[in-house]
Amino acid sequence: MLTPQTTDHPAAAPDSHPAIQSRAGQWSGRAKYPVVLALAAALILSACSKPAEKIEEVRPVRAIKLAAADVDVATEYSGEVRARVESRLGFRVGGKIVARKVDVGALVKRGQVLMQLDPQDLALAQAQAKAGLYAAESNRDLAKAELQRYQDLRAKNFVAATVLDSKQTAFKSAQASYEQAVAAYKNQSNQSGYATLTSDVDGVVTGIDAEAGQVVAAGTPVVRVAQSGDMDVVVGIPEDQVNTIRQIGDISVRLWANPKQTVPAKLRELSPIADSVTRTYTAKVAIPSTTPDVKLGMTAYVTFGTKNPNPMIKLPLTALFQEKNTTSVWIVENGAVKLVPVQVAGSSGDDLLIARGVTPGQTVVTAGVNLLKPGQRVTILGETTAAPSQATAAASPAAGAAK
Repeated sequence: MLTPQTTDHPAAAPDSHPAIQSRAGQWSGRAKYPVVLALAAALILSACSKPAEKIEEVRPVRAIKLAAADVDVATEYSGEVRARVESRLGFRVGGKIVARKVDVGALVKRGQVLMQLDPQDLALAQAQAKAGLYAAESNRDLAKAELQRYQDLRAKNFVAATVLDSKQTAFKSAQASYEQAVAAYKNQSNQSGYATLTSDVDGVVTGIDAEAGQVVAAGTPVVRVAQSGDMDVVVGIPEDQVNTIRQIGDISVRLWANPKQTVPAKLRELSPIADSVTRTYTAKVAIPSTTPDVKLGMTAYVTFGTKNPNPMIKLPLTALFQEKNTTSVWIVENGAVKLVPVQVAGSSGDDLLIARGVTPGQTVVTAGVNLLKPGQRVTILGETTAAPSQATAAASPAAGAAK
């Protein structure tokens, strides 16, 4: 019997046939061709292209070359124009207001009628006083006649001396009553005249505190009148500047309505007590009565000037760069900018005074400061030089420039 022969090799897989393996190899080789071609094309293109050149941005700015100037440091405070004398007028008698003759802002003359009270009760009281005067006058005349008669009788020794003395006493009493009645009548006549309130000065009405129909007591303020003539600018002085202000003699005032006009002034009064609300000391600065276009209530700025022996640098406000509560400026060096912190000491007109941080001769950017970054290249447009002329600096109290 024949037995089947076995071999040590495992059964061949269906795809292990030599023909199948040959076709698979051909197919895989064909699939690799597109990938190779794409890589080759990429290499060729990358070899031909050049890397892009990085162009550094150069930003145009405006700048100024710094110069030191002799500056008169000053402290400036805002205040209000007020009349030197402002009276709060009231009736000298009580009664009901029946007429108001003026309005707020009206110009009044001395003796002009402002308000009137109901005069009826005062007229009746005057008539009563007049009647009492007539009665006292009659009693006095009668007592005088009696005294004359008894004097004649005493001369003839018809009456005793004691009787004559009683007649003399009666006459003196009647005379005193008459004088009392005269005074009462005059007083009541004055009271009747007090029913009309008149202005005792030339000025302007600044306030009305009572209206027609209102009953007021004697002395109650009803009208406020500011006297024409001398005026003051009233400002509040911080407590740390009071001693400094007392020693300053160079004082000037400018109006907010006309900032180009500056007039000399004089410190007339400085309160020794601080205001309970603002905690400042009220100062009254006198201005000339001939100052044109000055009206009560206008806003004014009072400048107290002192000499500063050290030259200072001025910069326009546009040159400052604020970042994280730090004030800085951009300095141009070798065509690039760098940020430098500075300390502001005060102001001089529209410019600022720099205490430290920069030196004369440096170039500072004055326009476009918010578009710069450290190390950026810039080109300067129309560089100017700060003129080292004398200026006046208005320093805030916080800066302490006037100390």
